[in-house]
Amino acid sequence: MKKQILLLPILTLLFMFTNCTDDSDSVNEEEVITTMTVTLTPVTGGTNVVLQTRDLDGEGGEDSVVTVSGPLTSGESYSGSIVLLNETEDPAENITEEIQGEKEEHQFFFVAGGNLDITTSYDDEDMNGNPVGLSFTLTAGSASDGNFTVILKHEPTKPNTGINDAGGITDIEETFVITVQ
Repeated sequence: MKKQILLLPILTLLFMFTNCTDDSDSVNEEEVITTMTVTLTPVTGGTNVVLQTRDLDGEGGEDSVVTVSGPLTSGESYSGSIVLLNETEDPAENITEEIQGEKEEHQFFFVAGGNLDITTSYDDEDMNGNPVGLSFTLTAGSASDGNFTVILKHEPTKPNTGINDAGGITDIEETFVITVQ
């Protein structure tokens, strides 16, 4: 009887240790995104407007370098595309491909602030018909200026009515100062 009582705790511990596995290979770690480039191509031709944020040392270090290559043209529609990179890798890892492969788990949101007269619409969707935002259309209205914020959410609620009820985790968020002339 003593052997059975002693054997039970040993078997229990052995069972616990053999059934615990390292799940690190199955965990989808958050993307490291150091660079976001938003390219706006005028539908009628002309010069692209490029919005970019680069934060090569990650959060908490140096500030991001945020650039806008020029103004938008009033009344023009732009075909928008977004490229995300992890430049801590050599060569840089293209995170855009990961987002493309996990469309159901991601969505970009576009928020115009201040007096900025622009509208956006999605040009891509996931397999459930919900928007993604790697490609989009931006239409510049009347002359104005203000903030244009681009936000990538991981595992947002889909469908949603916008950023306010999307939930999820923010993978990257940047605000660009835009002028429409």
